[in-house]
Amino acid sequence: MSAVPTINFREATVQEDDLIAQHFYQLWRDNNVAPESIRSDWLETILEFIEHVRQELYYKAFVAEVDSKVIGSASCQLFAGLYPVPFTDNYRKYGYIWGVYVDFPYRGQGIAKQLTSMAIDYLKAIACTRVILHASPLGKPVYDRLGFVPSNEMRLDIID
Repeated sequence: MSAVPTINFREATVQEDDLIAQHFYQLWRDNNVAPESIRSDWLETILEFIEHVRQELYYKAFVAEVDSKVIGSASCQLFAGLYPVPFTDNYRKYGYIWGVYVDFPYRGQGIAKQLTSMAIDYLKAIACTRVILHASPLGKPVYDRLGFVPSNEMRLDIID
């Protein structure tokens, strides 16, 4: 019988931004986004975004590793909003979790749940009043188990 690998969870380092970006790319590919629908400069675009939100929106990422190899990650930040926010922080200071990804062989072991929990804890520590995310079909059961509930977001696709 083979030994169960030890999974180590920790905060990601700046040097792992490329890996976080690659996980974000793979997340979209796993959700059936065709390569031709992803910009050729996706890596630079994601890295620029991470740098911006690190400076402006308290970005942090967390990773899971096995034998010193990162096999999963999750990112979080303050939610920048889609419209002007006239509310005080104690009324509405939202955190946003994105890019939760686990390599295929390690899925179904609670890794995404642990990474998401770490992101939630961080967002609590910076006094967020709510955490939001957009779940993939595969991720929805993870978030349901963590207490996330569907919101009132509505969507209309206007192109075929």
